[in-house]
Amino acid sequence: MKRLLLVVGTRPNYIKITQFKKVAEEKFKNQFDIKIVHTGQHFDKAMADDFFKQLDIFPDFALNIPQSTANNQIGEIIIRLEETVNDFRPDLIIVPGDVNSTLAAAITANKMNVPLAHLESGLRSFDRSMPEEINRLLVDEITDHFFVTEQSGVDNLIKEGKPAEQIHFVGNTMIDTLVAFEDSIKSQSVLAEYQLKKDEFILMTIHRPATADNKEGLIHLLGLLEKLIKKHQVVFPMHPRTLNNISKFGLKAEFDDLKNLTITGPLDYFSFQNLIHNCKMVLTDSGGIQEETTFKLKPCLTLRPNTERPSTITEGSNTLLDFDIDKILEHIETIESGTYKNSRVPKFWDGNATERILEVINSVINK
Repeated sequence: MKRLLLVVGTRPNYIKITQFKKVAEEKFKNQFDIKIVHTGQHFDKAMADDFFKQLDIFPDFALNIPQSTANNQIGEIIIRLEETVNDFRPDLIIVPGDVNSTLAAAITANKMNVPLAHLESGLRSFDRSMPEEINRLLVDEITDHFFVTEQSGVDNLIKEGKPAEQIHFVGNTMIDTLVAFEDSIKSQSVLAEYQLKKDEFILMTIHRPATADNKEGLIHLLGLLEKLIKKHQVVFPMHPRTLNNISKFGLKAEFDDLKNLTITGPLDYFSFQNLIHNCKMVLTDSGGIQEETTFKLKPCLTLRPNTERPSTITEGSNTLLDFDIDKILEHIETIESGTYKNSRVPKFWDGNATERILEVINSVINK
């Protein structure tokens, strides 16, 4: 039995690995022993248990890394993960995404001579001011098995000189989770809770530091919201950090005065996906939400200057607009009029990516 160690630190990356144990048990009986390491990078302990219970996924090891600087976090993960690797002795370490825990686990695998698999390999924004972009580049430099979600990932890795035989276009494991929990998502009562009607509200999420962590960015966000709420109901699940910054920069009264705006705290996974399913459109700066809306063929306006997920634009329902308020309002009118672009779900975004990954791993490890 081959031992696989999945190392995960953030909620979005947990959503990418929910089906590994289930698929291994159903399709690869007695071939894999899969363990999950929870680094705790972005988790509120009070929310963690509910999150794991909802997705029916529970870590086998917890590193309990405290909130700190990026350097301290990465160093602590490397130190504590080494002990777990020595105890479990995995045949392969698997890391999803592009966060600090991804990089730390990749370095640990490399230094301990354990083969490394990277989920979402090859995604590139070509913006080196983004910490996530640096993490992606560094991790792929020491990856042994590249698991790719879209064609751009294959193209980027080939251009960077990665061996073609180690690149595997398997699809998107985050979509596997959406498919697996579709019934649970649709059964949520979040519309009634916030007195919302299907297709009659805009869902908005903004969390990147360029907007959420400085006064100028929040004033710009306020200006957009002031225009949106004249014609639209807006639902805005807001990160606690953003809420704190609004108060810190003396903008709380202005945000409180916005009518037709519903600000919530962070929502559980099922409730948030239910809102995506039922909204008219999404405005976001999130990477993962670009993919989730594309899978649901839901119009998405991404308020960033770039994206590492270009298939959501070339094939999917996403449009990249930066934070140009006039362009945002123009595209909202296009969506409202029913003349927004046609879109389709990208190749292999079908709920079976995890199975394809395990098939490759089974073949590679058993050579």
